[in-house]
Parts: sequence; structure tokens; C-alpha cells
Amino acid sequence: MSRKKLLKQTVRLAALALISSLTYSPVSAADAAAVEEKPKWETSAAFGFTLTQGNSDTVLATASLLSLKKWEVHELSAGINGSYGEVESVKNNEVLRGTVQYNRLIGESDSYFFGKTDLLHDSVADVEYRLSLSAGYGYYFVRNEKMSLSAEVGPGYIFEKLGSGEDDYLTLRAGERFEYKISDRARLWQSVEYTPQVEDFGNFLLVAEIGVESDLTEKMSLRVSLQDNYDNEPAPGRKSNDLRLVTGIGYKF
Repeated sequence: MSRKKLLKQTVRLAALALISSLTYSPVSAADAAAVEEKPKWETSAAFGFTLTQGNSDTVLATASLLSLKKWEVHELSAGINGSYGEVESVKNNEVLRGTVQYNRLIGESDSYFFGKTDLLHDSVADVEYRLSLSAGYGYYFVRNEKMSLSAEVGPGYIFEKLGSGEDDYLTLRAGERFEYKISDRARLWQSVEYTPQVEDFGNFLLVAEIGVESDLTEKMSLRVSLQDNYDNEPAPGRKSNDLRLVTGIGYKF
């Protein structure tokens, strides 16, 4: 090869190397992991069962399923829980509840907009169905790996059938939720929701829960929660307050 051709070839290779160095963008290990690791659903289930025979025959079964997904500025959760109980072959508990909530974070702030749907059936309280729809504004006062505290407020609407009567009305919903990671193996949570009728604040619903969960293994855990549901205007012949202590074994998928 002549000196002239060799010089041209060298210049060409140098130009290609320069162009390559200007257009190449190296990907760090963290960036590669972020690209490969897509947001996934975090799903857990819990089951509880109590059976007694002898002086009294009782049975109580509880089950729940909860899924949560967070990605970019979106948060989506969906859950369903139910319970069934009998005392001396007489039904004293039959509840089924399903909830879906979507949060849309506002930029990089701790604020978000939410939309929530809740459907309840409670045959013992004579609630054939209660469909609650709500939307509004929420704010994270604290949000880190150890603890979170948020509050929400907004308008809503309820469709319900209590006893033989059906009704629907405009509501105001205010809610609060707190979660605390006690250790790597245990966590605590607490929540309160207050939902009054806009035209009659004497007609309101109050739902509260506090619970603790401790890991038994990597996948299994023990859960204990206290749930209180208060309906200021229940179905005829029914009490306003329902209090439940629920224990069960949880499983993470």
C-alpha cells in the first residue's frame, strides 16, 4: 500500500473514531438495571380461620387480597376482602368489600390527585350494596422508606340499598393513612375515612383500621388488625357500629 493511501485510510479511521466517541453514550450499571427492571405488581393475600366445638359451635373465616403498583407518577391499588361466620349454625357475619384507587402524582411534589371506588356487601348489617365513588386532592406529609403519612379530601357519591330501601346522595370524603416500618420484619399501618352526606351531615360513615404485620419467613407473615365501621344511620333494626378483630396468615407473591 502506498504512503498516500495509508494516510487516507488513517484519516478515515480517525474520523470514524471521533464520530463514534461523540455519539456514543455509555450506560451505567444503575441505568441498565433501571431499564431492565420494570415496575411490577406487589401482591399479598391473607387468610384466617377459627373453629370451635363443644359448649359453643362457632366458625369464622376471613380472606383478603391486595395488589399495588407504582411507576413514574402513577400509583394503583386494588383489594378485596371478605369474612363469614356462624354461631350455633346461625350466620352472624357475611361481609364482602372491594376497593380500587388510582393516584396521579403532581410533578415532583408530594401532592396528587386521586380517584377511588369502593363496593360493600354486608348481609348481617342488611347492606345489600353500597357503591362509593370519590375523587379529589391528596398530600404526602411524609414519604420515605421508613414511614408515610398522607391525607385526602374531595367530593363523592354513594349508591346504596339498605334493607328494602334504595338511596343515592352526594358526599364529602376525608381520609388519612399512616404506615410505619418498625423493623426489616415488621410494619404498622392505620387509616381513617369520614364520609358525610353533603345535605345532611348527621348521615355519615366512619371507617377506621389499625394493624400490625410481622414476617415469619421471606414469603409468609402474621397479621393482626382491628377494624371499626360506623354507620350513623344504619338499616332499620341494625346497630350503628361493627367492630372486628382479625388475625391471619399473609403470603406475598
